[in-house]
Amino acid sequence: MSIVLAHAHNPSADAAFDFALAEAVAHHCKLVIVNSSRGAALADPALASDEQLTALEARATAAGVAVEIERPMRGNDADAEVLEAAEQHSAKMIVIGTRHRSAMGKFILGSTAQRIIMDADVPVVAVKPPKS
Repeated sequence: MSIVLAHAHNPSADAAFDFALAEAVAHHCKLVIVNSSRGAALADPALASDEQLTALEARATAAGVAVEIERPMRGNDADAEVLEAAEQHSAKMIVIGTRHRSAMGKFILGSTAQRIIMDADVPVVAVKPPKS
Protein backbone atom coordinates (compact mmCIF):
# COMPACT_ATOMS: atom_id res chain seq x y z
CA MET A 1 0.00 0.00 0.00
CA SER A 2 1.07 3.52 -0.64
CA ILE A 3 -0.01 7.11 -0.48
CA VAL A 4 0.49 9.10 -3.67
CA LEU A 5 1.29 12.79 -3.37
CA ALA A 6 0.73 14.98 -6.41
CA HIS A 7 3.54 17.45 -5.86
CA ALA A 8 3.70 20.72 -7.75
CA HIS A 9 6.01 23.55 -6.86
CA ASN A 10 3.43 25.97 -5.43
CA PRO A 11 2.38 27.37 -2.03
CA SER A 12 0.19 24.39 -1.17
CA ALA A 13 2.99 21.88 -1.73
CA ASP A 14 4.35 21.99 1.83
CA ALA A 15 0.92 21.57 3.42
CA ALA A 16 0.09 18.65 1.12
CA PHE A 17 3.45 16.99 1.82
CA ASP A 18 3.00 17.38 5.59
CA PHE A 19 -0.44 15.76 5.41
CA ALA A 20 0.72 12.93 3.13
CA LEU A 21 3.73 12.22 5.35
CA ALA A 22 1.57 12.11 8.49
CA GLU A 23 -0.82 9.68 6.79
CA ALA A 24 2.07 7.50 5.58
CA VAL A 25 3.44 7.34 9.13
CA ALA A 26 0.02 6.61 10.64
CA HIS A 27 -0.83 3.87 8.13
CA HIS A 28 2.69 2.44 7.66
CA CYS A 29 2.59 3.16 3.92
CA LYS A 30 5.16 4.03 1.33
CA LEU A 31 4.96 7.63 0.11
CA VAL A 32 5.09 8.08 -3.67
CA ILE A 33 5.78 11.67 -4.72
CA VAL A 34 4.78 12.45 -8.30
CA ASN A 35 6.23 15.66 -9.75
CA SER A 36 5.29 15.78 -13.40
CA SER A 37 5.76 17.97 -16.44
CA ARG A 38 3.87 17.90 -19.70
CA GLY A 39 7.00 17.94 -21.78
CA ALA A 40 10.61 16.96 -21.48
CA ALA A 41 11.75 20.39 -20.29
CA LEU A 42 12.98 20.78 -16.73
CA ALA A 43 12.11 24.50 -17.00
CA ASP A 44 8.45 23.87 -16.18
CA PRO A 45 7.62 25.98 -13.08
CA ALA A 46 5.54 23.12 -11.63
CA LEU A 47 8.64 20.96 -11.36
CA ALA A 48 10.45 20.93 -8.07
CA SER A 49 14.22 21.18 -8.13
CA ASP A 50 16.39 18.18 -7.38
CA GLU A 51 17.31 19.85 -4.08
CA GLN A 52 13.66 20.30 -3.10
CA LEU A 53 12.84 16.67 -3.85
CA THR A 54 15.94 15.48 -2.00
CA ALA A 55 14.81 17.50 1.04
CA LEU A 56 11.35 15.89 0.91
CA GLU A 57 12.91 12.46 0.61
CA ALA A 58 15.14 13.16 3.63
CA ARG A 59 12.15 14.29 5.72
CA ALA A 60 10.20 11.16 4.84
CA THR A 61 13.16 8.90 5.54
CA ALA A 62 13.76 10.61 8.89
CA ALA A 63 10.12 9.89 9.77
CA GLY A 64 10.65 6.21 8.98
CA VAL A 65 8.68 6.28 5.74
CA ALA A 66 9.83 4.59 2.55
CA VAL A 67 9.65 7.10 -0.26
CA GLU A 68 9.74 6.92 -4.03
CA ILE A 69 9.98 9.98 -6.26
CA GLU A 70 8.62 9.88 -9.78
CA ARG A 71 9.29 12.62 -12.33
CA PRO A 72 7.58 11.38 -15.48
CA MET A 73 8.05 13.55 -18.55
CA ARG A 74 6.16 11.68 -21.23
CA GLY A 75 3.98 14.54 -22.40
CA ASN A 76 0.96 13.44 -20.35
CA ASP A 77 -1.03 15.79 -18.17
CA ALA A 78 -0.14 15.72 -14.48
CA ASP A 79 -3.52 14.20 -13.56
CA ALA A 80 -2.89 11.21 -15.82
CA GLU A 81 0.55 10.67 -14.28
CA VAL A 82 -0.81 10.86 -10.74
CA LEU A 83 -3.66 8.47 -11.49
CA GLU A 84 -1.29 6.03 -13.16
CA ALA A 85 1.06 6.14 -10.17
CA ALA A 86 -1.88 5.50 -7.83
CA GLU A 87 -2.82 2.42 -9.81
CA GLN A 88 0.75 1.12 -10.15
CA HIS A 89 1.49 1.53 -6.44
CA SER A 90 -1.88 0.27 -5.13
CA ALA A 91 -2.50 3.61 -3.47
CA LYS A 92 -4.91 3.80 -0.57
CA MET A 93 -5.25 7.55 -1.14
CA ILE A 94 -4.06 10.44 -3.27
CA VAL A 95 -3.09 13.74 -1.66
CA ILE A 96 -3.18 16.93 -3.70
CA GLY A 97 -2.46 20.55 -2.87
CA THR A 98 -5.02 23.12 -3.92
CA ARG A 99 -4.68 26.76 -4.74
CA HIS A 100 -7.13 29.48 -5.55
CA ARG A 101 -7.57 30.18 -9.25
CA SER A 102 -10.03 32.40 -11.00
CA ALA A 103 -12.93 30.85 -12.91
CA MET A 104 -11.32 32.00 -16.16
CA GLY A 105 -8.02 30.39 -15.18
CA LYS A 106 -9.78 27.09 -14.55
CA PHE A 107 -11.69 27.38 -17.82
CA ILE A 108 -8.58 28.06 -19.90
CA LEU A 109 -6.18 25.70 -18.16
CA GLY A 110 -8.57 23.12 -16.75
CA SER A 111 -8.20 21.88 -13.22
CA THR A 112 -5.74 19.10 -12.55
CA ALA A 113 -7.15 18.73 -9.04
CA GLN A 114 -10.69 18.40 -10.32
CA ARG A 115 -9.72 15.75 -12.87
CA ILE A 116 -7.88 13.75 -10.20
CA ILE A 117 -10.82 13.99 -7.80
CA MET A 118 -13.34 12.93 -10.44
CA ASP A 119 -11.30 10.12 -12.02
CA ALA A 120 -9.52 8.53 -9.04
CA ASP A 121 -10.55 5.08 -7.86
CA VAL A 122 -9.32 5.83 -4.33
CA PRO A 123 -10.08 8.65 -1.88
CA VAL A 124 -8.49 12.00 -2.72
CA VAL A 125 -7.60 14.50 -0.02
CA ALA A 126 -7.25 18.12 -1.13
CA VAL A 127 -5.05 20.19 1.18
CA LYS A 128 -5.00 23.95 1.04
CA PRO A 129 -2.12 26.08 2.32
CA PRO A 130 -2.57 27.73 5.70
CA LYS A 131 -3.73 31.34 5.67
CA SER A 132 -0.87 33.75 6.04
